[in-house]
Amino acid sequence: RIQWDAAPGTSRLEMNRIVTQVTGELQAIPGVRNLGAHVGRAITGDQISGINSGEIWVSLDPAAEYDATVVAIQEVVGGYPGLFREVQNYQPDRIGQVVAGAQDSDIVVRIYGYEYDVLDSMGQEVEAALSNIAGVVDLQVEHVEVEPQVEIEVDLAAAERYQLKPGDVRRSTTTLLSGLRVGNLYEEQKVFDVMVWSEPDVRANLTDLENLLIDTPGGGHVRLGEVAEVRIAPTPINIKRDAVSRYIDVTANVDGRSYGAVVADIENSFDGIEFPLEYHVELLGNYAEQRASQQRTLLFAAVAAIGVILLLQASFWSWHLALAAFITILASLAGGILTALLGGGEISLGSLFGFLTVLAIAVRYNIVLTRHLQYLEQQEGVEFSPELVVRGAGERLRPILMTAFAVGLAVLPLAVAGAIPGLEILHPMAIVILGGLVTTTLLSLFVLPALYLRYGMKTEIIETPSPEPVASS
Repeated sequence: RIQWDAAPGTSRLEMNRIVTQVTGELQAIPGVRNLGAHVGRAITGDQISGINSGEIWVSLDPAAEYDATVVAIQEVVGGYPGLFREVQNYQPDRIGQVVAGAQDSDIVVRIYGYEYDVLDSMGQEVEAALSNIAGVVDLQVEHVEVEPQVEIEVDLAAAERYQLKPGDVRRSTTTLLSGLRVGNLYEEQKVFDVMVWSEPDVRANLTDLENLLIDTPGGGHVRLGEVAEVRIAPTPINIKRDAVSRYIDVTANVDGRSYGAVVADIENSFDGIEFPLEYHVELLGNYAEQRASQQRTLLFAAVAAIGVILLLQASFWSWHLALAAFITILASLAGGILTALLGGGEISLGSLFGFLTVLAIAVRYNIVLTRHLQYLEQQEGVEFSPELVVRGAGERLRPILMTAFAVGLAVLPLAVAGAIPGLEILHPMAIVILGGLVTTTLLSLFVLPALYLRYGMKTEIIETPSPEPVASS
């Protein structure tokens, strides 16, 4: 997916020309199978984008060399200066915010309010306050993007002299500039809006707009410039809202100091800024997201750990064996962590799925093997000795290895295929699973039996006495 954003105010014709030209160049690249593009936003579209924005969707040939084709696409896209462009795969584009969060900066100071002029002024004050804090780098204020737009302000006194209402002026100018719906046309069970609109040559410049004749109630005409002020003014392209309030962001990164110390100084700097009524500030960004995420992760991890320990205790009827098995389960993640580091060192959404899979396999191995050892001791009367764990591990050797080989063979093609389109999640998951299977299998066959021999205890076989016969009277 290639995202295009031209300068605010770029016309639809110019965007169509640029997109048509770049698609022609992309089509000539070896490895590009087909492509499509769109400009602006559909009537019922769910994305907020102006006419100066567009997207190009490129489909690659599976037989093409992926990296070389992507480099060629980036070279073509880079040949159009003055436009913001971004080349990204579909899946990272859609799940990027889920993994990395909505904010790209370490610190985001969000100022809430209503008037953009006041928000911009407060943003400058916050920027000045943060610039004096040690450790704050890359400080900048997110300015509101504007585009030129025609504004028509009715002069009420002049309109009253001609007995015109402001609504009469608005309807006339709307018809001239944007078109006015006056009815509907029904044809072949379809409904078409009937619009009254001026010719493009009539609305080409401000002089034409000022010379627009408006009917007066007395039967005469008056020029628009005599009853209204016609001007071109900057207008926000997109009005951002959060919690039903407009806002602007002051972003910054942290370097040379700890996050906690910098955040504490930033919060203290807010005390020296006087915010107008109904204007306030909040601290967001990666730091706030990471802190909240860490708290949630620690809470969920603690609950999950308690649940696993209780599950193991209910299976073994021994707290010592439950804790020993729990430590073994955690140690089984070492292989997945090692392979993830060797594969690039990034913990992605796919890696997390891989760790969960390894944990599930490790829990199953531990419960099944430990219960089998208890079965040999309690039901078959095998003496609690090294021979017990050797026999139990030997009898469970084939099922454990078969499970490991089956899972490994299932994910091996995903790991060997590499980071190709469509495997952005499955590839890191397969790498973590392969590494975790190795450590899980070794720990289950060698470490867990030794821990059972150390912390297990011989249990007495309790036989239920058979009921005595009841003498008949």
